[in-house]
Amino acid sequence: MSDPKHSESSTASKDKSLEPTDGKLGHFSTILFLASFLSISCSPTTQINSDIFSNPGVSAAMQSITPEAIEQHIRVLADDNLEGRAPGTEGFEGASLYVESELQKLGLTPMGSGGTFRQSVPLQESIVNEPESGLSMMANNETNIFSYAEDFTLSPNAGETEVVVTGEVVFVGYGVSAPELGYDDYADIDVAGKVVLYLSGSPAMLPSTQRAYYSSGAVKSQEAGERGAVGIMSFTYPEDPRFRWEVGVARSRRGGFAWLDEHGSPRGRNGDSPILGSANLNHSLANALFENSSVPIEAVFSAAAENTAQAFDLDASVTMKTNSRHRMVSSHNLIAKLDGTDPELKEEHVVYVAHIDHFGIGAPDENGDEIYNGAHDNASGTSIVLEVARAYSELINAPRRSILFLFVTAEEWGLLGSDYFVNYPTVPKSSLVANMSLDMPFLYHPLLDIVPYGAEHSSLNGAITAATDHMGIEIGPDPIPEQVLFIRSDHYSFVRQGIPALFIKSGFETGDERDGGAMNSAFRTERYHTPNDEIEQGFDFGAGVSHAQVNFLTGYYVAMEDNRPTWNEGDFFGKIFGGP
Repeated sequence: MSDPKHSESSTASKDKSLEPTDGKLGHFSTILFLASFLSISCSPTTQINSDIFSNPGVSAAMQSITPEAIEQHIRVLADDNLEGRAPGTEGFEGASLYVESELQKLGLTPMGSGGTFRQSVPLQESIVNEPESGLSMMANNETNIFSYAEDFTLSPNAGETEVVVTGEVVFVGYGVSAPELGYDDYADIDVAGKVVLYLSGSPAMLPSTQRAYYSSGAVKSQEAGERGAVGIMSFTYPEDPRFRWEVGVARSRRGGFAWLDEHGSPRGRNGDSPILGSANLNHSLANALFENSSVPIEAVFSAAAENTAQAFDLDASVTMKTNSRHRMVSSHNLIAKLDGTDPELKEEHVVYVAHIDHFGIGAPDENGDEIYNGAHDNASGTSIVLEVARAYSELINAPRRSILFLFVTAEEWGLLGSDYFVNYPTVPKSSLVANMSLDMPFLYHPLLDIVPYGAEHSSLNGAITAATDHMGIEIGPDPIPEQVLFIRSDHYSFVRQGIPALFIKSGFETGDERDGGAMNSAFRTERYHTPNDEIEQGFDFGAGVSHAQVNFLTGYYVAMEDNRPTWNEGDFFGKIFGGP
């Protein structure tokens, strides 16, 4: 799962049971060989009993999903030998080979290029040259030069080797303009030719998914750019657990990616921003900017907590110099299809998506571990989509609409693989009727309740309600709206193309004395986007079965309906991205 910006708690030892002896690509063939010998038993799970799901074939398909299968997939995909599955690496190639082998076993139709499962995704990697970059501030006729990685980081510019931005600094609160929701930080401020400074996040008063939309760094950048700003800078609340400075620095040093369009121009979150210079500030620099202001930074935090829009000029100017180096990276998505049966509706597609990639090899942790295995993020989601595909392949009678299974690259760098697919789909874009994303489903306790992000925006609410009613699963509100999850995974690429989508996550009910919220928080603070996200962390693979089943039933419901899903009349996202 990507970060909210720009986009069990014990330390586990690595699993070595699949460790081969030599050769990189030999590692992958060894994994495939060993995986083929892991037995997958069929154990009874949820019984199907409602009208649309009463067909014995649907029940049998449900029973084909097992915890053993999900565990097998995760063990293979999160193994050290795949070295964290970064795009363009041998580890990503090894993961792709495994997923392809599973799709072939299921007898699904390849929907990539040239009769293969692969859709090529050309990427550009951009990394800031720190010694050639910098940030300085002019205030009270004095120039202060700040230290890279201690006081600030810069985002690389995908289109230029070097850019220099100078401008007066304007503080714009959260940088949110939502007058239709009663909030506008830009109401009385002119930012043309200036550098915008904003607080990460968005007002707590906004509804959950709208809050997620306005928290997006891409949305904030676009808003500032359309108003004539030349640069942007962001900072966070002190002690905000979502944004740990050292984690942000490590991520920044990995660089950024953009996908390349047919003209070779960079696109995506890091590729088509109207802003030339972008910085993330530590609290040391943020405090320095407000020292000469008539409004102290403590008052800024108080106003933000009270959902009060605020904007004012700071008596300071900054110069940002960003020197970037670029390289081309070849990666790919994987696409498979189950053909529908209705003569007309089979030309429409329900799409399941999960991202294969993670961060590869990066900064070592305190134990010297530098492999970012990504067991939960997102070997788990990839594994569940494979099992959803298994369930569909077990159906005696396929559903009326066709089903696409999409495994994408570069989600961690801004949802790039899914964004590329929706811009260059291998089926007509108009045929994409709905999407469901599997990403970090949270497999630490039984699935007793879910949060179906997106359900309140479209007719997909009927499908998820039918599925959860059958499985005896409760539907609850977003328990962590501050995490702005609705914009942070691949379903959002579909939403931005006007396609209704669901992102089904676990709620916090555990069925016992354990605190699901505390467990979620522990993962995010101790394992998320670190080398500690490994297979041995107390996964409940039965919960993985439940996730696969509820997603299978939801998609099956959509694939059997007479009418394609629609945005609710007047819906926020429907109006922004092409609905009624």
